[in-house]
Amino acid sequence: MADAPSLSLSDEELATRRLSLAAGLLAGQVVVVSGGGSGIGRATAWAAARLGAQVVVCGRKREKLEAVHAALTARGLPCQWRVLDIRERPAVEAFVQDVLERLGRIDLLVNSAGGQFPKDALELSERGWQAVIDTNLNGTFHMVQSLARQWRAAGRPGSIVNLVVSARGLHQVSHTCAARAGVVAFSEAVAVEWAPHGIRINCVAPGATVSEGWAVYPKDIPARYSQSCPMRRAASPWEVAEAVLFLGSPAAAFITGQTLHVNGGSNLWGETWTQGKPAWFVEASRAWQDAEVPGGRP
Repeated sequence: MADAPSLSLSDEELATRRLSLAAGLLAGQVVVVSGGGSGIGRATAWAAARLGAQVVVCGRKREKLEAVHAALTARGLPCQWRVLDIRERPAVEAFVQDVLERLGRIDLLVNSAGGQFPKDALELSERGWQAVIDTNLNGTFHMVQSLARQWRAAGRPGSIVNLVVSARGLHQVSHTCAARAGVVAFSEAVAVEWAPHGIRINCVAPGATVSEGWAVYPKDIPARYSQSCPMRRAASPWEVAEAVLFLGSPAAAFITGQTLHVNGGSNLWGETWTQGKPAWFVEASRAWQDAEVPGGRP
C-alpha cells in the first residue's frame, strides 16, 4: 500500500519552494504570526522570513514554535518565538509590548491562530461553542486591538491580516463559521475607523488546505476535500501564505477592509462536509448524477 501523502510541508520544501512575490518585499519589517507553529501560520513565517522580514511566531505549543525557530535560524533567517494563548488578554498585551521593546517595531500582524472541530450544531455543547468563539473571535480581537492601540500611540502605520474561512458550502463547523464571520465584520468596521491612523486590516479566507489538522478526521473525509471547489484540488499552505503576505505587504497599500478568498472558487460552487454528507443531501446529488445529460458527459 502506498504511503499516505504528507499533511505537512517539510522544512526543505519551505526553504526552497519558489516565491511568487518580489525578493526583499518585506526587508526591514517585523512580522508577527500567531499560530506560527504549524499549517498556514508556519508557511507564512517561512515565506515572510525569506522575503526579508524579522519573524516572530507565537502559539500555545512550545515544541512546535521551537522547531520553526530552529529550522529558520539554521538557514540564517531571523526568527523569534513566544508561547502565547491569545484568549488571555493580559498575556497578549504583554506579548505585544515585549516584541516592541525588543525589536522596536511591528509592521505586520498575521492572525493565523485558531481551531475548531467537526460537530453538528444540534450536538454542540455550550463549552465547545464557547471554546471556539473565545479563540477564533475573541483571541483575534485581543491581538488586533492590543497592537492597533500601540500603533496609534506611536503614530505609526501598520497592517493586519486575519485568517478566516470561506463559509459558503462549509458544513458541520457552525461554531467557526460564526466566529470567523464575526472577524470579517469586525475587520470591515475598523478598516474605516482606523484608516486615519494608517492602519490597514484585511482577511484571507482559505478553502480546503492540506494541513496537519486533517489528521483528526476519518481518512475518507479529507480525501473528498479536493472535490470541494471548481478547481478540484486542495490548496497548499504555501499558496495561502503568499496571498496573506501580498495582502499584508506594501504591494497592497491601497487595500483595506477586504476579504480575499483563496479557495479555488469554493465560495461560488462546492460543498465541504466535515463529518460526511447526510443521506438527505446524498439523495439530492444522486438525482443530478443520474439525470440524462444531452450530448453525453465530458
